[in-house]
Amino acid sequence: MRPDGGGAGEPPRILVVDDEADITALVAYHLAKEGYRVTTAGTGADALRAAREERPDLVVLDLMLPGHSGYEVLTELRRREETRDIGVLLLTARKEEPDRIKGLTLGADDYLAKPFSPKELVLRVGAILRRLAAPAVAGGNRLTAGSIALDRAAHRVMVQDQEIELTATEFKLLERLIERRDRVQSRTQLLESVWQAQPDIQTRTVDMHVQRLRAKLGPAGDWIETVRAVGYRFREPASPRSSPSAPSSPPARRRRT
Repeated sequence: MRPDGGGAGEPPRILVVDDEADITALVAYHLAKEGYRVTTAGTGADALRAAREERPDLVVLDLMLPGHSGYEVLTELRRREETRDIGVLLLTARKEEPDRIKGLTLGADDYLAKPFSPKELVLRVGAILRRLAAPAVAGGNRLTAGSIALDRAAHRVMVQDQEIELTATEFKLLERLIERRDRVQSRTQLLESVWQAQPDIQTRTVDMHVQRLRAKLGPAGDWIETVRAVGYRFREPASPRSSPSAPSSPPARRRRT
């Protein structure tokens, strides 16, 4: 069965970037075994060149690279229009929370620490590709997610067939979040794309607008998830757990006669 994420009739292309030959070979072997088309690069410069020329669906990216660090490669991938939407899985020996937060803030889709399980690696790659292959666009200028329908042309937002009045900024914020569905968007990224990073705008402004947007969306506002210390992510909320049934009353004791 063809892995998710590739073009019609083609399996997805994965670019593996690591300066350790044994790690590169291990990752490439297990991905190729699953049917992916795999290419490799050993430096940040080679990775950027391959990403521009080959346009992979996903990059498995090590952080410790000669020349350009993985963070620099990730930043450049997200900066350029032609590589902005490529999936990125960080694969690194750095396990500290600040490193994970930095990677997610810069736009990584997921993070896997070394040493890693090849099976988990393959599963994470597949999960990213499935998310990327499930576009929010239902047709033309219309974005849909759950009960939310956003019409770019008419500049309207409907929730369960009821029109929601949004400001221009709230509309653009919701549009950006839906477009980047399942990807963490840092406050800085949202400032750049929604507010064009105006110098008088602070990151707290993002929080205030998200709070108002959630309130206007009602229950559909649960699609906007807060990612602690990073920013926000638009994704389907987990199904509410059914509350445990109340314990039954203990049977009444019989009186002894």
